[in-house]
Amino acid sequence: MSHRFHLVDVFAETPYSGNQLAVFHDTADLSAAEMQTLTREMNYSESTFVASTAPTDGPYDVRIFDPAEELAFAGHPTIGTAAVIREFVRDDSPDELTLSLGVGDISVTVEAHDGTERYWVHQVPPAFDETLDHAVAARILGLDVGDLDERYPVELVSTGLPTLVVPLRSLDALGRAATQAEPYGEELIEPFGNVNLLVFAPETRGDADLAVRVFADAAGVPEDPATGSSNGCLAAYLVAHRYFDADELDISVEQGHEMGRPSLLHLRAHDGDDISVSVGGRVQPVAEGRLL
Repeated sequence: MSHRFHLVDVFAETPYSGNQLAVFHDTADLSAAEMQTLTREMNYSESTFVASTAPTDGPYDVRIFDPAEELAFAGHPTIGTAAVIREFVRDDSPDELTLSLGVGDISVTVEAHDGTERYWVHQVPPAFDETLDHAVAARILGLDVGDLDERYPVELVSTGLPTLVVPLRSLDALGRAATQAEPYGEELIEPFGNVNLLVFAPETRGDADLAVRVFADAAGVPEDPATGSSNGCLAAYLVAHRYFDADELDISVEQGHEMGRPSLLHLRAHDGDDISVSVGGRVQPVAEGRLL
């Protein structure tokens, strides 16, 4: 094998922050087992595999893996892969690309903002599933039930990758949250499968509107520094429950500070006939190479 690859940081305002991603080129000859092995070798939250980088006006076939399994969708891999194709594969730098993923064709667009470029992934309409008792969520996170904001539900939401959304009252509670092995396994993973767990708080360290953490222990990612899919679920949740007293949302979210990889994600959502969700951020190229 001699496949080219790029390393990028996604939802990163500067290099060496945000969420790391490896993007492998021209991988149609690789088996799923080989892709899974390479993902574990890279040891990032996810890696992506572009079947062919030949010029096309149609979608690029892309597969996404985390250390445990193949995923139908994930946010930062979608944005990061689109950025690699646009900046290192295409000569025309289009402002819209389409990736064919497990959930179907997903559009990524590019917008200029204050002299920089921000990539936006436009997610599929959300599905709202089960709700959990606040006391159960508190046990899973090692928190007191009073740390949760009981005005809003603990709810399972999906825009392609299911996420349990848990509203907290403070940044202090956010910092103390940690998955507890027994209740995490018995009360979340056993009944619902391999789902992400997102906690959010209305207090932040900087200029963002919310602070977020995401845990995915069952996928081999104890904590994720920036999670586009789960933040898309959060955006849908926020407008559905009128968290900001509006049916439209345009906010920023900070994530990854507890891991030393600060990330900034921008969320848009609108609650009309269906809820539309987009998640945006910057992508920083870091390195490129070839498999030996």
